[in-house]
Amino acid sequence: MAGGAFRSRLVWLVLFRTVAASLSLVITLARLLLQPSQDLSRADTLSLAVIVIAYVSTLVVGLRLRRGQGGLSDAWVQVVGDVVIATGLVYLSGGADSPLTFLYSLSVIGAAVVLDRRGALWAAAASALCFATLVVGARFFGNAPGGLMPPTRVMFVLGSNALALVLIAVLAGYLSRQLSAAGGALSAREADLHRLGRLQQQILSSMPSGLVTCDASRRITYVNPAGCLILQVDATQVVGTDLEALLPGVLGLAPRSPRSELVVGKGLKRRILGLSVTPLDGEPGALLMVFQDLTQLRRMEDDLKRADRLASLGALSAQLAHELRNPLASMRGSAQLLAQDAQDGMAQKLTNILIREADRLARLVEDFLRFARPPTPVLQQVALASLLTETLDMLRVDPLARDVRVETATSEPMAVSVDPDQLRQVLINLVRNAFQAAGPRGHVKVALTRAENEARICIWDSGGSITEEMMGHLFEPFFTTRDGGTGLGLSTAHSIIRAHGGAIRVRSNPEEGTEFVVGLPL
Repeated sequence: MAGGAFRSRLVWLVLFRTVAASLSLVITLARLLLQPSQDLSRADTLSLAVIVIAYVSTLVVGLRLRRGQGGLSDAWVQVVGDVVIATGLVYLSGGADSPLTFLYSLSVIGAAVVLDRRGALWAAAASALCFATLVVGARFFGNAPGGLMPPTRVMFVLGSNALALVLIAVLAGYLSRQLSAAGGALSAREADLHRLGRLQQQILSSMPSGLVTCDASRRITYVNPAGCLILQVDATQVVGTDLEALLPGVLGLAPRSPRSELVVGKGLKRRILGLSVTPLDGEPGALLMVFQDLTQLRRMEDDLKRADRLASLGALSAQLAHELRNPLASMRGSAQLLAQDAQDGMAQKLTNILIREADRLARLVEDFLRFARPPTPVLQQVALASLLTETLDMLRVDPLARDVRVETATSEPMAVSVDPDQLRQVLINLVRNAFQAAGPRGHVKVALTRAENEARICIWDSGGSITEEMMGHLFEPFFTTRDGGTGLGLSTAHSIIRAHGGAIRVRSNPEEGTEFVVGLPL
């Protein structure tokens, strides 16, 4: 028998003896109080003494169990003590005619609980022997309360009592063994259930996909750690809340719906989820939702599409710019000759306009070529913090920076292999755009941080003026929202950063502002 199970049985026996001794004490005291006032008899005194002994022995074993010292010897002491106490009480209450002979049966049952069938049989044998000693001793010594019993009566009493105790021992032992087996099986099943529960919790905690369950009333019942990370929520705060508050639009998807996409959150918390909905078995109306964060994947797909589109535009732009350069040069040269031969002021003015516009077109063609075929970066190790500080110091005197609050934040020094002139051109473009978007009394933050294997330059403005419709065309050439802009600044910056092996990401929201993040590989 396992030590833990044995001690548990012994504890129950101690509790049982405590209750039995307490009841015996109450009954004895009630009898003494109800009888006419007189001195305690010898039998009453001995009965109280027996009950006190039962209390003391139970207390000793209980203290040993509390200290973790209870063992097989304590069980035998308890069983033997029960038989002795039962014998004493039976002797004091009338011997063979005592109404307390049932105490022997309780002793046998107690032995069966802690010592199984073998212990019950030994207790039955000891009880039968003690009872036989009382009956035979009373006959031989002539102190039986009701006089001497006939020999046949003695044999009947002893035989029936012994048979009853043996039958009780066999039955109690059998029930004890069955109970022990059932308890062992239950403990094993309970251990298996706990093990399966831990395994399930480990699987749910380690799975990369988000998982949400809800009941029939569409109240959230569970969110796994991956789901909390993707949705940027705390499980303790969302459990019990409405499902639509966490996943808006999910109830519009039919149960057992195929793979669907769902957009949740706004601004910097905007997420694109690949989600499937399945009914939960065993609870009508309950739903299980499994989803993955597709935001980064969709962003990469958009970057690839944009890169392909820009590559096609770049090839066309390079060819077109090349075809325009020669005619422009000829037109400008012709205009200069005409200006030299012009005789009146009007002709001089018109030729100057031709020269100025030809120069403007030439600069536009140069910008176009720079976008279409950016020069190969001349890489060198550059301290990003110093380059960023120098560029911002230069831009603080820009008219667009007037009345704009500018903050800078740089982490630990980082040296990155870049072309400093091209990177400075990108920073000037992005920071000036931020100044214009923030406007007077606006706010611009420029921060340098390290993340994983890249250095990140974050340029944030408080304007938040880029809409969802504009986001898809932001890096396309000639797309601009500024009066007089060419629409080539962001396109050129995008080409330069891609040539460095990096990427530009943008987020915009009227409540949270706009942030451009330039990532450069370390």
